[in-house]
Amino acid sequence: MSPAEFQHNILNWFDKYGRKDLPWQQHKTPYRVWLSEIMLQQTQVSTVIPYFNAFTEKFPSLEQLAMANVDEVLQRWAGLGYYARARNLHKAAQLIAKQGEFPNTLERLMALPGIGQSTAGAILSMAFRQSAPILDGNVKRVLARFMAIAGWTGSSQVNKQLWAISRALTPTERVADYTQAMMDLGATICTRRQPACLQCPIQIACKAWLSNAVHVYPTPKPSKILPIKQLCFLILKDANQRTLLEKRPPTGIWGGLWSLPEFADVDDALTWCELKNFAVHASHELMLRRHTFSHYHLDYTPLLIHSQNPMNFVLEANQSVWYNEQQIGQLGLPAPIKNLLTSLNYEEDHD
Repeated sequence: MSPAEFQHNILNWFDKYGRKDLPWQQHKTPYRVWLSEIMLQQTQVSTVIPYFNAFTEKFPSLEQLAMANVDEVLQRWAGLGYYARARNLHKAAQLIAKQGEFPNTLERLMALPGIGQSTAGAILSMAFRQSAPILDGNVKRVLARFMAIAGWTGSSQVNKQLWAISRALTPTERVADYTQAMMDLGATICTRRQPACLQCPIQIACKAWLSNAVHVYPTPKPSKILPIKQLCFLILKDANQRTLLEKRPPTGIWGGLWSLPEFADVDDALTWCELKNFAVHASHELMLRRHTFSHYHLDYTPLLIHSQNPMNFVLEANQSVWYNEQQIGQLGLPAPIKNLLTSLNYEEDHD
């Protein structure tokens, strides 16, 4: 199958079956395309849609995003994960606002924080109608099967092969539709498990299909056992039933979000309370919970402590705050912490 035939089949399929009603496809601007591409990194479309709608309602333009406080940005991102994306998005918006125009070349786009070659290619093709290849996870899977490329797609050698294939197959006409079609094909037909090969527009030339080896490609990532980290999260409540929250460092896991004070174990948390002269009325270890990040499991024990109003405890400006139940939607909280506090509030309300 020639590149022209490949493109013809892909675009014909897109015209009949491609997704054309996604929020970021409406009132298309470089800002909306860029935002959607950042949100879609390692996140499914169905998950992104409500976040995209809420985010663009709060920040309808790049200029408004650039002027916003990073806490406001993180609040709208809370629950979506991979929070470095939000911080980079905010930094990039400020840089673009200073430049006075949205970058429209590969080099200028990739110079911005959080934009790699595939994201830049998607912006160029879908927002500026420039012929630029992409290679997100869905497209990697389609091309690895179509050409029967062995090896983990995250390795530099295989990645280089796939980029060359993507570049050779990307058209110069209808490039925005083609780019969306390739992402749609991987997301809806050439799926990771149980692909719908009989509905695929390029099935007749797919090397994986012809060799009855669709399940072999792409080669899975070499497995490794995720390490386990253990922490104690302190749920410290005062006499007014407010909970102490601390702002996490700007980088790292949950960077810049509000969270519960964390300790190596329960004993360390109790010792900290003693040093701060909190009068502990009652303490209760809650059930151990697990949250899995991409590179480790976090097993954490919530420790619930009821104390008197801590009159001697001085809050650090913009670094610690007493939170009440009504504020849960106003602060950027990591999803596991928000779920923990919500469930705890629910249990207390129904005791």
